[in-house]
Amino acid sequence: MKAVDLFAGGGGFSTGAKAAGVEIVWAGNHSPLAVQYHANNHPEAIHVCQDLHQADWTSLPSHDVMLASPCCQGHTPARGKDRPYHDKQRNTAWAVVSCAEYHQEYLVVVENVVDFIKWQLYPAWLQAMNALGYAVAPHVIDAADHGVPQNRERLFLICTRSKNPLRLSLPKRPHIGIGTVIEWGKHRWSPVEKPNRSQATLKRIAAGRARFGKRFVAPYYGSGSGTTGRSIDRPIGTITTLDRWAIIDGEHMRMLQPPEVIGAMGFPADYHLPPTRREAIHLLGNAVCPPVVTDLINEIKLAA
Repeated sequence: MKAVDLFAGGGGFSTGAKAAGVEIVWAGNHSPLAVQYHANNHPEAIHVCQDLHQADWTSLPSHDVMLASPCCQGHTPARGKDRPYHDKQRNTAWAVVSCAEYHQEYLVVVENVVDFIKWQLYPAWLQAMNALGYAVAPHVIDAADHGVPQNRERLFLICTRSKNPLRLSLPKRPHIGIGTVIEWGKHRWSPVEKPNRSQATLKRIAAGRARFGKRFVAPYYGSGSGTTGRSIDRPIGTITTLDRWAIIDGEHMRMLQPPEVIGAMGFPADYHLPPTRREAIHLLGNAVCPPVVTDLINEIKLAA
């Protein structure tokens, strides 16, 4: 099987598909940084850096499968109040339709946040895929069910040129705690009690200690497990593009570091990332968890 990866980003879709025996022959994204590091990790593929609304689909090499992760920021509730630029982000999903119209791939797998199906134009998008001969089966998948130490629910639309939608019965693997990827003896720690530490942070840490003991994780910003923290024996909450999760170890704390985020996303430990922390976490937080894709592709092969 040969695949193209639209909105390739951090390369999780490609990495997971390769582990399932799929050859990645082309990858495209509008971000020079994303394309650079996708090319570093997947040098065998042709890489294009451009707005995929303007892509020349005739130039793509022969392939059987389209993998696509259209921009999710316009769909997620985390975006806050809806803004005009969210329309542009949501409309990236139409590139999937235009590519499928030309190439008529047998299999198209689209990943996005679960609220993608609440998009006002989702019925029209679905109708367009149906008009091209695709039966579409939505699957909501939590990465934690596939051996990733992170609770990360995402929507995967399995689009096949078949009479009926392909509904999969995916394996569910045992959950893995985030503590398995934390590098306890590495990186720079700071005292929990230090001048100017936020009272909200101290209150959160005190609550976490009462519940979990000396070692646990907690969001440093935002909501979620914000008032209680989270046990290191269970998957962490969703990794985002921002530096959000803190690790508490006794009287010291620090933020989750890129090598740990690699593990929390299910990427190989030797995966190439930008040297700057902010860029590395941004790419990882935008990525698809590779083990989910591997299980998905393997199950599709069995069902086909």
